[in-house]
Amino acid sequence: MDETSQRIIDATMSLIRDNGYVATTTKDIARAAGVNECTLFRKFKNKKDIVLTGVAQEKWRGNVTPEIFQNITWELQHDLTMFMNEYMERMTPDFVKLSIGLRAPQLYEDTASFIMKVPQSFLSSLVEYFQKMEELGKLPHMDFECLAMTIFSSTFGYTFLRASFDDRLSPVQQQEFIRQSVETFCKGIPKP
Repeated sequence: MDETSQRIIDATMSLIRDNGYVATTTKDIARAAGVNECTLFRKFKNKKDIVLTGVAQEKWRGNVTPEIFQNITWELQHDLTMFMNEYMERMTPDFVKLSIGLRAPQLYEDTASFIMKVPQSFLSSLVEYFQKMEELGKLPHMDFECLAMTIFSSTFGYTFLRASFDDRLSPVQQQEFIRQSVETFCKGIPKP
């Protein structure tokens, strides 16, 4: 990848993150990349081609892969905290906003598989973890897909809302959210 093409990709992905796909024009991209539109079209067929090249690059994907969930102690509270922390450390507000921009109807069919890699990695890692915990006698047999979705939904929801509203929606900070969520998941809601 030559330097000019990379500048065009980086400008495109940043603009989509900030403004969305539809609102990002090739004129905007050329201006942000410091090139003219003719150069943009010599390097890429169209805006969609730039985006698809961008999502194929690791730097424009959330770095959530099964390998990041390695600090397992086989203690449920510690491990769920680790899963949530690892996800939240990598899914920055910028990545959340970009993934929203990549859901535009004009792109979604082509970008969905890239967008789904993050939740798929989280969910499959968590299901495998729960299955191993069952083998170790530390969890009863349950619907582990459903349990993984519960943890992921909570983790994703918090990350999405913080990226969208910062602390204007709720002042609850990340570590306190993780601590209370994991405690509630592991112990249930205490009776008065």
